[in-house]
Amino acid sequence: MSDNTPSQTGERPAPRRRRRFLLVAFLVAGAVVTFAVAALLVNIIERRAEDKATFVKVTELTDTTYDSAVWGQNFPAEYEGWKNTAEMDPKDVEARQATPEDPRTEVAQQKLLKDPRLVTMWQGYAFAIDYREPRGHAYMLLDQRHTRRVLEKEQPGACLNCHASLPEITNALGKGDDAAGWAAMNKMPYKEATKLAKHPVGCIDCHDPKTMALRITRPAFIEGIKELKASQGVPNYDVNKQATFQEMRSFTCAQCHVEYYFKGEEKTLTFPWDRGLTVDNALEYYDEVGFTDFTHKLTGGRVLKAQHPDYETYEQGVHAKAGVSCADCHMSYKREGAMKVTDHQVRSPMMTEATINQSCLTCHKTTEVEMRERVDTIHDRYEAAKDVTFDALTALIKDIEKAQATGVAQDRLEKARAYQRKAQFFLDYVVSENSRGFHAPQYSLRVLNDATDASRLGQLALVGIEPETTTKPALQPPATS
Repeated sequence: MSDNTPSQTGERPAPRRRRRFLLVAFLVAGAVVTFAVAALLVNIIERRAEDKATFVKVTELTDTTYDSAVWGQNFPAEYEGWKNTAEMDPKDVEARQATPEDPRTEVAQQKLLKDPRLVTMWQGYAFAIDYREPRGHAYMLLDQRHTRRVLEKEQPGACLNCHASLPEITNALGKGDDAAGWAAMNKMPYKEATKLAKHPVGCIDCHDPKTMALRITRPAFIEGIKELKASQGVPNYDVNKQATFQEMRSFTCAQCHVEYYFKGEEKTLTFPWDRGLTVDNALEYYDEVGFTDFTHKLTGGRVLKAQHPDYETYEQGVHAKAGVSCADCHMSYKREGAMKVTDHQVRSPMMTEATINQSCLTCHKTTEVEMRERVDTIHDRYEAAKDVTFDALTALIKDIEKAQATGVAQDRLEKARAYQRKAQFFLDYVVSENSRGFHAPQYSLRVLNDATDASRLGQLALVGIEPETTTKPALQPPATS
């Protein structure tokens, strides 16, 4: 038998070894696949468990847990986001030398230097001496304590309503009686009240420590929304019981980002909402109650200072009509592992491409670049219209100032001042709203147009011309108010 003769089994040695190799390979591959599938299943189970777990309870939270750092032990992702509100936009940073009285090494840029027309509009009021770009929530108490508006002008403790974590202060002042605590703080001098403040607005101001549910803690909003609902045919509205979760994602922000005034000698923080949420509604309210913020230094007009009506303006826009909340854009959801958490770094969604994707692109089917271009267009149109309105108001103020010096008739001066009151409040309302027209673009441009119109009608009033128009001036309160 030659070497090429098959063995008695009829098999060749090489094919037998090949089959053994393939068998081992299949066994190894099977083991790898089995391990991978098992690991995947374990990962899915762990992620599902993460998704179901709202938080890991490390410490007990109560109605006296005032420090947000303690809340952060249970909610590290949310607390880390809140701490990141300390990040500043580099283009708005102004370096300064720290002093024993003021420890800040950085502040936001001075808006008054960028646009001196603001000084003209606010002549005679504290905002004419210090008005800076906004900074994140982490700075709200620190910056207020060191603004020249409170260092050089007497201010009430009511200013703390939106710049400090309030439950600790009101609980201490009221000794368990919240209403008494709020009342006491509001009418205290700011320089005394601020000594009681230890933290900027934090977790306890918006969340129930037992359930983590959103809640309203500011009496001004509770009363303001109650009056608004009553005007809409909903009596005795209780926001903490009747508001939906989605509404609360805007209402908690609207505790502060609104138009308001300090009412009476008690300096009670009050929202002018009993007629509605438009600038027209607010002016009607102030005219009826005879309220004025200050007498204009150059014109003698009894005028108003708008605050920051972000919520009221948002309510006039398409996002509010579509049911989009403030938090959907400014505190959008993000992923931490398998958990969906609210990003507590409260900021503009335009900060980065990541934040645009995280907020805007959940609804808008476009690109980050296209989204930014849309917003830039809105801002550019707003700035152009604002400049026209500012020039018109500035011209009216200068004309009234000149008319006083040249002996223009008192009735003409009063009519011009009434138009100034309206023009100034409408322009200020839009300028002090922080979205630069974005929250309600068409509405904001309409308000600016009305302000321009009122300014030009005021100039005509000075020379005795009263054209036929549907535009009415504001009511000038008595000089003693």
